[in-house]
Amino acid sequence: MLVSVASVALWAVAACAKPTARPAHAASAAKLRLKVVRTFPHDPNAFTQGLLFFEGKFYESTGLHGRSSLRLVDPDSGVVERKVDLPADLFGEGLARVGGRLVQLTWQNGRALVWNLATLRKEREIPYQGEGWGLCFDGRHLIMSDGSETLTLRDPESFARVGEIVVRRAGRPVRNLNELECPEGVVYANVWQDNHIARIDPRTGEVTGWIDASGLLTPEEAGAADVLNGIAYLPATGHLVLTGKLWPRVFEVEVVPDVSPAAK
Repeated sequence: MLVSVASVALWAVAACAKPTARPAHAASAAKLRLKVVRTFPHDPNAFTQGLLFFEGKFYESTGLHGRSSLRLVDPDSGVVERKVDLPADLFGEGLARVGGRLVQLTWQNGRALVWNLATLRKEREIPYQGEGWGLCFDGRHLIMSDGSETLTLRDPESFARVGEIVVRRAGRPVRNLNELECPEGVVYANVWQDNHIARIDPRTGEVTGWIDASGLLTPEEAGAADVLNGIAYLPATGHLVLTGKLWPRVFEVEVVPDVSPAAK
């Protein structure tokens, strides 16, 4: 995914040492909301698990057994320009770009699939332990979620585990971390079955922003859709792109302060 690299010294701390418990007086995360800039069409049959933007296209990983795929999508039309179906026993999950390759997780299969970016041909598979949920690349490490409060740092070539980040909000662990995006020295994490996105400082694991992502779909759209899932970054604007499982639309959004009375 699109990148920003933290300093070597700071990353060494994050990668090698499990953060200790935060003090009870830890600062509260900024309360944020989304301002919709524009929308794009999206395949409502796509059970979105991973999303990224590169050179004017969306790359998307979809899930469910027998329906999982890797897709190249035109944003403006929503047309799936290229699609590779995964074997029926694989459940696709998070997706990240590392140079000219794509790395796609599988949920409980313990296999990371490595694809050629230009051809969408599979180059190899890499085994790993545990569940795979979300994945992003910060320019130095692949960062992987497994539904817990712990993000795993992995070597982008070998996929070996090289460290971890324990995520906390005001001293308390934030669990169900799912789809990830890590631009500009931060990590954005979708919280599964929640309408919030956590903005995380990867050096400390502290949640610095708590983004209310509710209300993007109309009630009618929400009735046919599943949960929010899918975060990409647009480098030209600094905006995020969000969608979800079985969502009919993709949203380009700006993250802004939440000044509503409920956020006080």
